[in-house]
Amino acid sequence: MRWRLRLLPALGALPAGLRVASGAGGHALQDGLSGTGGTAPAPDRHRPSPGRGRGDTVRAWTELFRVSALFSVPGDALAGAAAVGRSPGRGTALAIGASLCLYEAGMALNDWADREEDAVDRPHRPIPSGRISPPAALGAAGVLTAAGLALAARAGRPALAVATGLAATVWAYDLHLKHTKAGPAAMAAARSLDLLLGATATATATRTATGTRATATAHAGTGPGPGPHTARPVRGGTVPLTAAPDNVAAPLRPALGALAAALPAALVLGAHTYGVTAVSRHEAQGGSTAVPLAVLATTATLGAIVLAAHRGRRPGEPATPGLGGNGLNMTGLGGISLSGNGLGMTGPGEYREGHPHHPTAPALTPLLLTAFTGAYLRTAGPPLLHAALNPSPPLTQRAVGGGIRAMIPLQAALATRAGAPGSGLAVMALVPLARALSRKVSPT
Repeated sequence: MRWRLRLLPALGALPAGLRVASGAGGHALQDGLSGTGGTAPAPDRHRPSPGRGRGDTVRAWTELFRVSALFSVPGDALAGAAAVGRSPGRGTALAIGASLCLYEAGMALNDWADREEDAVDRPHRPIPSGRISPPAALGAAGVLTAAGLALAARAGRPALAVATGLAATVWAYDLHLKHTKAGPAAMAAARSLDLLLGATATATATRTATGTRATATAHAGTGPGPGPHTARPVRGGTVPLTAAPDNVAAPLRPALGALAAALPAALVLGAHTYGVTAVSRHEAQGGSTAVPLAVLATTATLGAIVLAAHRGRRPGEPATPGLGGNGLNMTGLGGISLSGNGLGMTGPGEYREGHPHHPTAPALTPLLLTAFTGAYLRTAGPPLLHAALNPSPPLTQRAVGGGIRAMIPLQAALATRAGAPGSGLAVMALVPLARALSRKVSPT
């Protein structure tokens, strides 16, 4: 009974709905990155033992990084690859790795920037509870950002350019834009750029690999001794010692085509992210009914758009990765129209040169698209309705968590709509993992 009575004041200090043991008892622990964890409190018998300290530190970092939300990231690159009509490859894998690093950098930077606010509203978070020091969180954000850009660079200069814009958006949001009216738009732009990163990396890495093999074949056996056409071995193939001047600009054309082809899907994902971010601005205090209702209406509209985009396609006809024909009509979202021949990318043209279509099963693809879209509405819709009826902090946080998890079936639906049901199934396989882990680590 004595130890229970001693815990009552500590538990009472937490806000309602969050009175759960944080794992470290509020004590500062060595963070493992910078080697300093701040000033530790005086030893007492409630302090975790050395055997538990390591586990508590791991728990603190998983909370800081919100690892249960990580499963919403790979689908961006897979949906981007499907949007440009290419199977996932080396570039897609590099884009996924870069996205994961930049996403986690944003999580660490977010908590570092909000450490004073969280000390009041969320004292159980890793930084205000003293389990992770602010310098360690900021250092992790910097290291992860550099790692993400390095991975994107391996996919080519166009992918690096998109990743740089993504990283700049993430840092600008966390450090300044978050508390302004531009906050939701910045977060929406970040998620859209993430999908475009997958599209660009997939398209340019595939083109670069093809060009490298062709160059190696053309220059093979040109002479026994070193000369202007001698090829030297590098990782992944061979390249000539003297490259043509236009090789530098060679990836630009497929990169622009990839951006144009993936733009409709990126806008859909960005619109969903805008709504989730708008709701998250009220998750600490609650009190907003209009915002969850508006986002609920937007969610239903997005689901209808994704389904309508597949109508009118002849059985067995693959999805067109361009902006016209069966492309997405976004006129319901702020008057933006991407239907018609907008950028001239719908017929056999610039980007469709050497463009392999995904074969689609006439019966399977519509069924999967309907199922994935239904899962998206089922995951995001009810929590938003509950938050609108009772705008308390716990229900608002559930609405945010539901919106984050709903990105996975939305990505699967976008990939399937683009003619890649296999990628859609692969993305949906992440749902059980995300759901199971979210019970242990909150995604918000």
